[in-house]
Amino acid sequence: MRRRDFIACLGGAAVTWPLAAGAQQRDQIPRVGVLINAPENIPQIQESLTAFRKELSRLGWSEDHNIRFDIHFTQGDMGRIQELAQAMAASQPDVILAHTTTFVAAMQKQTSTIPIVFVNASDPIGSGFVASLARPGGNLTGLLLYESSIVGKWLGMLKEIAPQTARVAFVANPKVEIYAYFLKEAQRVAPSLRIEVVPSPVQSSADIERVIGEFTHGADGGLFFPPNLASDSNRDLVISLAAKYRLPAVYGFRFFPAKGGLMSYGVDEVALFAQAASYVDRILHGEKPADLPVQAPTKYETVVNLKTAKALSLAVPPTLLAIADEVIE
Repeated sequence: MRRRDFIACLGGAAVTWPLAAGAQQRDQIPRVGVLINAPENIPQIQESLTAFRKELSRLGWSEDHNIRFDIHFTQGDMGRIQELAQAMAASQPDVILAHTTTFVAAMQKQTSTIPIVFVNASDPIGSGFVASLARPGGNLTGLLLYESSIVGKWLGMLKEIAPQTARVAFVANPKVEIYAYFLKEAQRVAPSLRIEVVPSPVQSSADIERVIGEFTHGADGGLFFPPNLASDSNRDLVISLAAKYRLPAVYGFRFFPAKGGLMSYGVDEVALFAQAASYVDRILHGEKPADLPVQAPTKYETVVNLKTAKALSLAVPPTLLAIADEVIE
């Protein structure tokens, strides 16, 4: 081959090599699957995802440059969980961020090899996700949302602000894994507070209207909403019904009193998502979920809505005001 022809041939090859290399590099960009058990339009979900991305960016990950996200929402439809979990496992991402105990349980059935970082999950040992908090031992690790002992705090706050409370409706979806976990603890601690806990299973807005409407008889009733998609997705309805029937209520997340609910005690969900980013980063750098201990929340916040308390003719005890991290007036 003449030198000129060889150079021309080489030049032609040079056109295709970079394209092939570029395609290969794009295919090698790590992909993070994200499964969110909530409607996409909930503000704190969007804030949480923003915090997750922002923290990964701080750690050196730039979207579409050296990381990609594949995000799916149940949109409040629990029936989509298995379908989304199966599709996510089939797509083989490098790591999965799974939101809530229900999604983690669904993903665990689909894969034992893809690393999974959970967030907003409760009872990971009892649910069989990890062998222990210190040494998870499998392909799952993450951030614990609430341990069952927090139930005593929730019921105690309700009794403190409304001492006449003798019956408390435990309003949650019985089909989620943590229903029995929290209900068992509520029934255990209730006698010491002179409260009867009434299981009030709900799966829809119609169920919520019926349950709360039936609980209005007498002046000694109260409402307890553990973390649960049924009430979280219908927060406006829940808050309006509690106000309509003048029932004191306690919630697990700040967004309830921020929208007009009476009070809440819980962790900062946005901060948990930001923390989860560090585990995704470490796994993408080669660490194993089995060696990353499950992290428990270190900070809780008490929020009280004074305007709502006044509307319910409740005097907020000075002791409760003293420990409140936020008082909404």
